[in-house]
Amino acid sequence: AAAQSAATAGAKPSGLSAPESRGSFRTPWGDPDLQGVWDYWTFTPLERPKELADKASYTDAEHAALVKRLAGQAAAADATKLPAGTPGGYSQETWTDRARGTALKQTSLIVYPEDGRIPLLTPEARKKADAHQAAGGHPVRMRTDGVGDDDPEDRGLAERCLLGFSTGPPFQPGGYNNNVQIVQTKDYVMLLLEMNHDVRIIPMNGRPRLPKQIETWLGDSRGRWEGNTLVIESTNFTPKVASFSARVGASGFEFGSAEHLTLTEKFRRVDARTLEYEFTVNDPTTFTKPFTGRFPMRATDELMYEYACHEGNYGMQNIMRGGRAEDGR
Repeated sequence: AAAQSAATAGAKPSGLSAPESRGSFRTPWGDPDLQGVWDYWTFTPLERPKELADKASYTDAEHAALVKRLAGQAAAADATKLPAGTPGGYSQETWTDRARGTALKQTSLIVYPEDGRIPLLTPEARKKADAHQAAGGHPVRMRTDGVGDDDPEDRGLAERCLLGFSTGPPFQPGGYNNNVQIVQTKDYVMLLLEMNHDVRIIPMNGRPRLPKQIETWLGDSRGRWEGNTLVIESTNFTPKVASFSARVGASGFEFGSAEHLTLTEKFRRVDARTLEYEFTVNDPTTFTKPFTGRFPMRATDELMYEYACHEGNYGMQNIMRGGRAEDGR
């Protein structure tokens, strides 16, 4: 797997002005000011656990108990001793955000449909998923299985440093690097993603969309203001990425292919330290209905370091070498 830059784990104060210092949260040219570095980590799952049924939020007591339990689980994972000779993994305390027992009172990131769960696949998408599984693939992870060793293209997109596991689009909390920096001008909004150090530049000036035949990893995005809400609509995704990838949880899962996806994201400033982020996935070739997720992003005064994904990425080389060694047996 791609190695994380050691600097990323120990972010230092950036010296940038804190969001609350910008008064009315307006840019000099009058648009809502969303600029800053925003942290979107939370333990809250993407889908509502089935045992919670129609329970959309926790009580105060239930929420306090949940946060305590999650923090304890992270500490217990660090305390677990691996068998002798086993290479170490990521420390929960040092390398990941899991030591921060942060969870929302809402029981899932998905807020629509009302059950808080991803809608059913269409019959055609289900047929493709079943065929993929019958051929030996993962039952739902169709695009980044990461199970082959014939060449690098057999590996997952995150392993190949093409896409981050928490940056989407849409954003979803992952194990670490849950930060995005927003920079605005009159004509553009830039989203600098900490994971993989990708950059999304969104025109705000009515520029025509790319022709349909031009497909990209992160989609072709156009932005507009609806009152104080930044709305970003993205299309033209390459079919090499999933219609939706879920990265909350231990393994993650993916559905369909994204060539027919329209993704709508919304950013709204709630207060000096909070943005509300919302995404809606609309792909009628993959899902029987659209679905929407919503969660807060919190302001941070820390500096984002470059995520140097392929520096020291011995894992990829060794996977290929191991495959060649097995071929020679």
